[in-house]
Amino acid sequence: MSANASYLRDSAQPVASPGQILTAVSASCIGWGLDLFDLFVLLYVAPVVGKLFFPSEHPMLSLAGVYASFAVTLLMRPVGSAIFGSYADRHGRKRAMIIAVVGVGIATAMFGLLPTVAQVGLAAPLILIALRLVQGVFVGGVVASTHTIATESVPAKWRGLVSGMIGGGGAGLGALFASLVYLIMNHLFTGESFVVWGWRCMFFTGILSSFLGLLVFNKLEESPLWAREQGHRQAQPRAGKTPVGEVFSSKWRGVLLVNLLLTIGGGGGYYLTSGYLPTYLKMVTHTPVSSIGPILLLASVGVIVASVLTGQLSEVFGRKRTFLTVGVLRLFAFPALYLAMVRTHDVTMLGTYAILLGMLGSASYAPILIFLNERFPTAIRATGTGLSWNLGFALGGMLPTFVSLTARTPAQLPMTLAAFLVGLSVLFLIGAALVPETRGNLDAV
Repeated sequence: MSANASYLRDSAQPVASPGQILTAVSASCIGWGLDLFDLFVLLYVAPVVGKLFFPSEHPMLSLAGVYASFAVTLLMRPVGSAIFGSYADRHGRKRAMIIAVVGVGIATAMFGLLPTVAQVGLAAPLILIALRLVQGVFVGGVVASTHTIATESVPAKWRGLVSGMIGGGGAGLGALFASLVYLIMNHLFTGESFVVWGWRCMFFTGILSSFLGLLVFNKLEESPLWAREQGHRQAQPRAGKTPVGEVFSSKWRGVLLVNLLLTIGGGGGYYLTSGYLPTYLKMVTHTPVSSIGPILLLASVGVIVASVLTGQLSEVFGRKRTFLTVGVLRLFAFPALYLAMVRTHDVTMLGTYAILLGMLGSASYAPILIFLNERFPTAIRATGTGLSWNLGFALGGMLPTFVSLTARTPAQLPMTLAAFLVGLSVLFLIGAALVPETRGNLDAV
């Protein structure tokens, strides 16, 4: 008997109204998009922040310092999932989402106030890292809530599509917002003025995400599946472990570990494509600043398209088959695209390669969201999904730091990235081969 069997519920499934469905999907997409917008802001100004907070005679070491501070945030995300996931499973997805999204926005805005090394010395990077730790807890909370409420609210036939819209489309939306802000700030603050004020104003925009999140979430209702689970709890109270303790119990620990193969492979692939592209375009291909913004903007649109398409394909052909197909594609395409980018001087071709990289990177994890939801019962779904996603993405998110340290010069980055991405693709394929087909399981748990 499978681990899910003991959680089987009655066959009468609760149905959300069209308005509730639209609000839930919009809130999840925007919530996750705003969350990743706050993270992408740092990646878009990584070279500038590196010089101000991690100064070094070697540019790759400064860059590694910035990516290390980014990885610190990712390492705290599992903590956030444990806290907010447990809260979401016990008290509702909506409450957890509101607190987490507002917290991320406020933390991001505070980065614009930080003193640099030139102002306070070694205290500057320590303050930066401390704030990244706080931000990471809230980011983990956003995952636990946004990655469950929408898929629990939509009809079964749209769950793969919604998974792509939130997991990848939300990421593309966040990158799109960040690209627009980057374009605007580079227009307003040219030359050295960007080093003084431009990067700070990019972080200040994080406060806008908090206000926008509150406006969107105001009309959000709880998911029907969570409401039904609450009814079961009231009728038949269950004493036992907390949601976190349940996920790490012998019953679900194996499920969590296998999930990590996909989330590490998918998350690492994403951070080494969409996440690393801004740095690659600046330091390796030496693309003009006037061209980087439009390229990243179009790549963000490509991410949204590819994510929604791949998510829906997983509904048509199944999660497992989709993972295997995308895994084989990325095994060969990732290294080929990065190596091709460094060999061309044509901006149009360079942009095309960048867009394809972003699209394939997002396609890798677009169905992961619904897959994780289908692996856990409603009672522990926010916690299980959040921990599976954040542990994998935390480990995968450390790879940009290792890439920057492994490549001693910018010229070595193409081969280094190609090698890392091949290894990640192999890991992703192993996970895809081991996991069961889960399509349709959400209603049974």
